[in-house]
Amino acid sequence: MYFDEFDLDDRVLDGIDAMGYTTATPVQEKVIPPIIAGKDILACAQTGTGKTAAFLLPIIHRLLTEHHDNHKINSLIIVPTRELAVQIAQTLEGMSYFTNISSIAVYGGSNGALFSAEKKALTSGVDMVICTPGRMIAHLNMGYVKLDAVKYLVLDEADRMLDMGFSDDIIKITSFLPKQRQNLLFSATMPEKIRKLALKILHKPEEINIAISKPPEKIVQEAFVVYDEQKPALIKALLKAKQFENIIIFCSRKQNVKQLTYELQKAKFTVEQIHSDLEQDKREQVLMDFKSKKLKILVATDILSRGIDIEDINLVINYDVPNDAEDYIHRIGRTARAATEGTAYTIISEKEQRKFARIEEVLGKSVTKAVVPEELGPVPEYTARPGGGGKKRPGGYKHRNNKNRYSNNNKR
Repeated sequence: MYFDEFDLDDRVLDGIDAMGYTTATPVQEKVIPPIIAGKDILACAQTGTGKTAAFLLPIIHRLLTEHHDNHKINSLIIVPTRELAVQIAQTLEGMSYFTNISSIAVYGGSNGALFSAEKKALTSGVDMVICTPGRMIAHLNMGYVKLDAVKYLVLDEADRMLDMGFSDDIIKITSFLPKQRQNLLFSATMPEKIRKLALKILHKPEEINIAISKPPEKIVQEAFVVYDEQKPALIKALLKAKQFENIIIFCSRKQNVKQLTYELQKAKFTVEQIHSDLEQDKREQVLMDFKSKKLKILVATDILSRGIDIEDINLVINYDVPNDAEDYIHRIGRTARAATEGTAYTIISEKEQRKFARIEEVLGKSVTKAVVPEELGPVPEYTARPGGGGKKRPGGYKHRNNKNRYSNNNKR
């Protein structure tokens, strides 16, 4: 379906054309018409399906073609992370280039000038506000933000916001909104907690489900089974074995990000880290360097698994096994985008075997277990099965010899 078939305002179509888009994705086909018709939406759609444009385009269209107060906040888009707020703001800037739509991204950070700029926009009025919950609460608590004219509310990646503990903040923000408004909720998953949130916020929503996709076939997936303390050495061996231009290594904890970055920098790799402890200007500089290829390797927490928009990442490494299959798909989905090929490695420790087996169950296939370099020594067998744990011998975890003749003292 072509975008001009949606009967969007010509100025919106000019922005779409300038950005090089021609045909709509499945989620855009299903979501844009009911949003234009004024219906509330409860949509299950992953990152990478085009959902950002699916809600931006019809909201821009309605702001252009329907009456609204230019001196008020007219639409509010709530997102879980700063990175996603910036990404949506950039997309909005391109799509609204030929319009007079005003917008601002409101997200956390210690920059006083940034806070002042946000305050000025929020008090004078702006058509579209993209915000993180905590930052918006900070402004609301100071008493100068008026949300009484908001006509459109978007909750993007709602499951991630609930996982991050923003449920109370979301409810508090919505308490400042008028009851008569259009509500759009997007989530990559649809657990019971999301439906409970939807019952509190949405009014007779139209449900749209874009099935969770499997990883693109062009992603080469491999896993390495090692002892936990062998992970840093394996990472270094993998990075030296084959040349990749753009690499993201995902860790589940900030401490792992910091320690691995230190280890790789000490080994003379061109690498930086990104996580929530970094100041905002530092995070933005790291991302800019990575996008421009000044930086080859980025070690990150899951904060980037959904909120990064870079098309040519060659290799994704899961230093820690993700918590579930959906997180796994989001992580490795950072590679093989825009019809390119990509590689995804996952490093599995003894304790993570059962978790990875559940991921394989959702994938519907076993991920190839690659041979660990001999110099790392003996490694565990992969014996996990969905619904069960790793099998142990009476003497402990059995290990593969890995063609080495190391003594027992060198096993671990």
